[in-house]
Amino acid sequence: IMVLTDPEFESSVLISSDEGASYQKYRLTFYILSLLFHHTEEDWALAYSHDQKLYSSLDFGRKWQLVHEHVTPTRFYWSVSGLDKESDLVHMEAHTPDGSVQYVTCRAQMCTEAKRNYPFAGNIDISSLVVQDDYIFIQVPTTGRATYYVSYKRDVFIQIKLPKYSLPKDLHIVSTDEKQVFAAVQEWNQNDTYNLYLSDTRGIYFTLAMENVKTTKGIGGNQMLDLYEVAGIRGMLIANKRQDNQVKTFITYNKGRDWRLLQAPATDLDGNQIHCILPFCSLHLQLQTSENPYLSGAISTKSSAPGIIVATGNIGAELSYNNVGMYISSDAGNSWRQIFEEEHNIWFLDKGGALVAVKQPSVPTRHLWVSFDEGRQWTQHSFSSVPLFVDGVLVEAGAENQIMTFFGHFSHRSEWQLIKIDYKSIFSRKCTEEDYQTWHLHNQGEPCIMGQKQIYMKRRPGNYCMLGKDYSRILSAESCICRAHDFECDYGYERRGNGNCRPSFWFNPSSTSKSCSLGQNYLNSTGYRKVVLNNCTKGVKEMYTARKQQCPRKPPKGLSLTTKDGKLAANLETNVTFLVHLDEGDSIRTNIQLDFGDGIAVSYSNLSWAEEGIKHVYKSAGIFSVTALAENSLGYDTTTLYLHVTCPVEHIQLLSPFVVIRNKEVNISAVVLPTHPRTVTYFWWLGNNTEPMVTLDGSVSYTFPNEGMYSLTVQVAAANLIFQDTKTIAVRDFFKSLLLSFSPNLDEFNPDLSEWRQDVGRVVKKAVAEFPEEQLLVAVFPGVPTAAELFLLPHKNQSHDKKKSEEELDQISNIIVSALNQNLVEFELKPGVRVIVYNTQLTLAPLVDSNPRHRSSAMLMLLSVVFLGLAVFLIYKFKRKIPWLNIYAEVNQEKEQEMISSVGQGDNMPKITLNEFSSSKELMEKQLDSRVKSK
Repeated sequence: IMVLTDPEFESSVLISSDEGASYQKYRLTFYILSLLFHHTEEDWALAYSHDQKLYSSLDFGRKWQLVHEHVTPTRFYWSVSGLDKESDLVHMEAHTPDGSVQYVTCRAQMCTEAKRNYPFAGNIDISSLVVQDDYIFIQVPTTGRATYYVSYKRDVFIQIKLPKYSLPKDLHIVSTDEKQVFAAVQEWNQNDTYNLYLSDTRGIYFTLAMENVKTTKGIGGNQMLDLYEVAGIRGMLIANKRQDNQVKTFITYNKGRDWRLLQAPATDLDGNQIHCILPFCSLHLQLQTSENPYLSGAISTKSSAPGIIVATGNIGAELSYNNVGMYISSDAGNSWRQIFEEEHNIWFLDKGGALVAVKQPSVPTRHLWVSFDEGRQWTQHSFSSVPLFVDGVLVEAGAENQIMTFFGHFSHRSEWQLIKIDYKSIFSRKCTEEDYQTWHLHNQGEPCIMGQKQIYMKRRPGNYCMLGKDYSRILSAESCICRAHDFECDYGYERRGNGNCRPSFWFNPSSTSKSCSLGQNYLNSTGYRKVVLNNCTKGVKEMYTARKQQCPRKPPKGLSLTTKDGKLAANLETNVTFLVHLDEGDSIRTNIQLDFGDGIAVSYSNLSWAEEGIKHVYKSAGIFSVTALAENSLGYDTTTLYLHVTCPVEHIQLLSPFVVIRNKEVNISAVVLPTHPRTVTYFWWLGNNTEPMVTLDGSVSYTFPNEGMYSLTVQVAAANLIFQDTKTIAVRDFFKSLLLSFSPNLDEFNPDLSEWRQDVGRVVKKAVAEFPEEQLLVAVFPGVPTAAELFLLPHKNQSHDKKKSEEELDQISNIIVSALNQNLVEFELKPGVRVIVYNTQLTLAPLVDSNPRHRSSAMLMLLSVVFLGLAVFLIYKFKRKIPWLNIYAEVNQEKEQEMISSVGQGDNMPKITLNEFSSSKELMEKQLDSRVKSK
């Protein structure tokens, strides 16, 4: 016996090895939330802690060892006998440091990182791992349509094939214990119902068994499917289906191939006739199993008592929870009798030889009722002197142990009471051969159920004898001749009104298996498949069974190319797995070529080499055109996939002129670091627009129609990251600008941050504040040596009087130039550090108003200084050898004289050299072209 202490006081386990006579305490370093014991090794247990850690013990909880951290609650499983090689293998769903989820296996006491296995290569959805019998199920994280995978008998994972347009919102595994999978799927257009699907033996191909199965919300808020598998009889299920806004109860004897309504009893409990005619009226059952394991729930069956079904229900046009009673069937749902007018809990005693009934726990009772004739007559017995609220009944297992334990409370304030009842005395003797009778399983007279005629041996009703240990419930099972109802529709086929299976509109029955090759055979479906575990023989079996046919030789057709995770984006320097699929063609003789789009390509001699996936690692970011080509001697097919390979964005900078001319196109660009060629999306807000312009290019052109100050914003989106930068731009009909430089001591304090440049620009602007503030704009450029540009803007209200504004800007420019040349413009950077502002160069054109190629970008201007200086050097060195260079130098000398004249004469005016004409390149090229033509 293992007892867990209350974790609010301490964390310990108390273990007894002598049936509770003594206990030994073992302290724990964690709080146990749940325990999972091994199915064969009774001392082996897994414990799940409050901090999502999984521990294992191989000595019944005395010592514990950590298995794995960050395990999903309830998603851990012991090994399955006959499938997993190691009996101590643990299957679990674990979280990685980056927040993703993986399927992990390892041995319980040896789960180091080096000894862990990952049966599924990619990430999976949280709480999707299910390990059950021969199957393992997972769901992969995809956008849009959910994708499920199954591994049969620990083989590789294969994607589950539901009908093409089922589009599941939710999928639950109902059962896997009869060599196939029952799955409940909530479709895209369903809210409170599910569709029931049945798979083939491998759990891959699913076909529809019943639509719109009702769900019931449980106490914990979980949706419970109104589907019940009748114990003891293979292939028999009962379900509540929503049909025409009514819920009705249906029963099947061949795993959902055929369903019918339940025939209501002919009389009520008092013997009065019930006029209930199918299909307008029938018996409906509540199918909820109890969340309390010690209560029977609304419906009960036992594999040791085949054919006996006890359930709460009602008679009428639909299922109702009012005016309900208790009903019983002794012949596997063919006929029904009412046994109580009120709801009761029913337990089976002595393998169904006796039934015990107790009222629902909401009503206190002193009595129980016992029946020995399958509910026809009931005997009342008193088991308590005081009425008891029965919270549960424990029926002891074993042929020699006839003990029932009732537990409950006399009032809501009292402690629990336990009452033990030994019911052995109610059986007068052990059963002999004369006490048994045979019972033929049937479906409304049809003796072949799941391809067999089954004869059961059961105790004669009313005989007060106890069954022996060697009691066998099945007397004989004889195979039947196969008929149509032994076959269901195959994957891709639907049953029409005439009962025949025909291809669904989305399914192409002529398409052969992708592994089909010339010289080999494939199974060509007839549209039918035998119900799993159906034992019929001969008859129509050959007509309905898929036929072996030789693979035809075909050219490649239906080539498709996807990534393994279904995504069209991948991270730089990570493995990308491409999957190539071919609908038709000779796969063995079809060559596959895959061009990754980055200059690397691979080829395979046949398709089978590429079926498991082709891996590739991209070394650079970008959008790559990945092309697959399938080719054989009869033809070819090709397909293309565009893959976005990205790396994380770290920084974005918006580059734009500070002042632009109205109605003149201007280029605006964004620099992204690290470089993402064509792998990010740009969102531009220009001209105070509220709606963004979306591009894949890092630059746009825009024309501002009106004067004013405009805010420009760009956002870049890469994967799930978004970065933003904002600039302000002035739009005018004309302007004037001056290039500024600073005393070298400013460079010592230049951190090259945008905020620092803005502050310095504001200080410089303040140093010449004798002019109207709206007419000045100072932009400090990135980099060292520190440089800036001073823009002189006309008044907004003077733009219409252009000549007057031009004269005003000339006057302001002359005053500022004079002040700069006399070292009169300065500012204090910090105590003791004064910075002087100099004039680097005058703009050649007096005013900028019409040149569409004018740019005020500092980088362009600084680069032009370098290139112009290099040009001057080359001109003077080689002007005698190349005639047209002589003309170029001649023009430059003439232009130099014009600039000197325009500035004026005097000792206090410095001579302007060619090296200072950085922004005159375009003008000189234009004059050079004219001069060359005239020469």
